Amino acid sequence: MSRKYFFLLIAILFVSQGSYAQILRKRTTLLMGGRFDITIVAKDSLSAEQNIDAVIAEITRIENLISDWKPDSQVSEVNQNAGIRPVKVDKEVFELTQRAIRFSEVTNGGFDISFAAMDKIWKFDGSMTEMPSAEAIKKSVEKVGYKNIILDSVQSTIFLKLKGMKIGFGALGEGYATDKCRDMMLAKGIKAGIINGSGDMSTWGKQPNGKAWNIGITNPFHPEKLLAVVPLKQDAVTTSGSYEKFVVFNGKRYSHIINPATGYPATGLCSVTVFGPNAEKANGLSTSLMVLGKTAGLLLLNKYPDYSCLMITDNGKVVKSKNFRIKKFKARL
Repeated sequence: MSRKYFFLLIAILFVSQGSYAQILRKRTTLLMGGRFDITIVAKDSLSAEQNIDAVIAEITRIENLISDWKPDSQVSEVNQNAGIRPVKVDKEVFELTQRAIRFSEVTNGGFDISFAAMDKIWKFDGSMTEMPSAEAIKKSVEKVGYKNIILDSVQSTIFLKLKGMKIGFGALGEGYATDKCRDMMLAKGIKAGIINGSGDMSTWGKQPNGKAWNIGITNPFHPEKLLAVVPLKQDAVTTSGSYEKFVVFNGKRYSHIINPATGYPATGLCSVTVFGPNAEKANGLSTSLMVLGKTAGLLLLNKYPDYSCLMITDNGKVVKSKNFRIKKFKARL
């Protein structure tokens, strides 16, 4: 369940400023430990740039709350007090943790925000020459387990029962931030834009020329090419994949995305893209589907009828969920 190492690509048809009532501005920056591409359509350049500043400020605020590598964040305080005492957190952090635990429950631990305590015994930098032992793999997840996260909704506290436990929002945080920023922009009257956080993307409205946003999905077998271009309006899309970081032992491909319940890497799928109204949930689903695999993953997705997915198996098969509603879609492997 480690961070994604690739991005969805955005194909935007830029238009002449003078032909339309609104203009488009885009900025790329580093936030939450990854790349954010922020695109805003507004009435003029000043308004667009000011709203991009507002988006960056909001993402920074969220990062300062939930980052597990900033020592003064609320999540870091929770981790520092694992096995010691409950820590009072803001309602926002508490509710995000609640939603993450619900994902853990429906996936039987295939998704788990306490994965942050997992020992890093798998190496995907080319240095591994053999698989870790079964004993080492079992030991690597000893401090992982969402059932040992105790929430007190009255006191708004989080307590990690075991010393050495940690929680982290690397698999939900960017999606949560993009959703929050989209909602903020809509509340301010900004009618169109894209917030893309490390491949977790929230879109709304249309381009200045009235056309839908065109979102390009990376081809996992040829990362320099697009698998498909998909038109979106007010939607979210996230991709989880293993095609840049994996190892092969005895002819079997092991993903850098680790199953936190077992300590073993995900196998069978090299890419999962999930579409739906909410990037946080789409992110949780794409990560979970990578871990669960094709059959169990599609069964999980059936519980979320507003979401659909596109899977690419390790042998190049394209699998679409039954409710995949995107028209004019054609995958090109």
